[in-house]
Amino acid sequence: MTDVVQVTVDADDDGIRLDRWFKRHYPDLPRGRLEKLLRTGQIRVDGKRSKNNVRLETGQTVRVPPLGPAPDKPAKKNNTIRLSDEDRYEVRSWVIHQDDDVIVLNKPPGLPVQGGTKSVRHLDGLLDGLRFDRPHRPRLVHRLDKDTSGVLVLARSPSVAGSLTAAFRGRSVRKTYWALVNGIARPRRGKIDRPLAKSGARWAERMYVTEDGDRAITYYTTLDTAPPRVSWLALMPVTGRTHQLRAHCADIGVPIVGDGKYGGAEAFLEGSVSRKMHLHAREIRVPRPGGGTLHVTAPLPDHMQKTWAFFGFDPNPQDDPFEELEL
Repeated sequence: MTDVVQVTVDADDDGIRLDRWFKRHYPDLPRGRLEKLLRTGQIRVDGKRSKNNVRLETGQTVRVPPLGPAPDKPAKKNNTIRLSDEDRYEVRSWVIHQDDDVIVLNKPPGLPVQGGTKSVRHLDGLLDGLRFDRPHRPRLVHRLDKDTSGVLVLARSPSVAGSLTAAFRGRSVRKTYWALVNGIARPRRGKIDRPLAKSGARWAERMYVTEDGDRAITYYTTLDTAPPRVSWLALMPVTGRTHQLRAHCADIGVPIVGDGKYGGAEAFLEGSVSRKMHLHAREIRVPRPGGGTLHVTAPLPDHMQKTWAFFGFDPNPQDDPFEELEL
């Protein structure tokens, strides 16, 4: 780039910070170089000097000076999976809601949301299959554990991603999970307010309850029980700590069925019940970027449907287990 250009901010970038706008559109520009261009007034917004944290608005003009040649950098590992027709069909079969702003998936169990040392196939690498007619691939705005199934919200543009990310961080999103646990919670309805901290290497990360940890709050309600000691719980996390629901359930003596990491041998039932994790993100209520509330419910995965049938649980209850709860 050799000349000064004036770039108009489009709707997808409305509300983004100036430094993040540059990172998005000029990813090879070093942070130090950006700071110097701002400090010397070579970068301007609507003709005025600006700081890196100013929020841009649709229609504003950003003055972009000559940036010089891009520095040599090692090639980044491509996080995108080359999609086959079968991949595209499969990832689109998980869609349970779609509108102009979001796509909501019913994530299957066993699929990591993002790649890692041992993850060759993951949701993030499949998102190009959900572009449809849009120039942007959908963006992740929250996460689910690999073995947790259920509702997962994707933003269809950068501006919507910013709005939804803020909603999740601000705890204005209400999530309800269903879990099968080994044991009977006492009391049958309550609040778990126990701080959690991480231990172990990233590949073997584990949460444990400790007074020195970060505050973690989960509400729970027993929806049904089956002999001798099996319970169906509805869980509502207020905070979003890693493995929060799994660690909290194990800590009160009712480990989630299939969760050997936190429940050990007690997490597995004898007989016809699957050894897979029985934790499902059942429902989500999230503020829409343009107003109103998005409310989506995800059906149980196959292994949990079979377990519910085995114990005679009704998979379609009409009551809201947390309707009277005041947060």
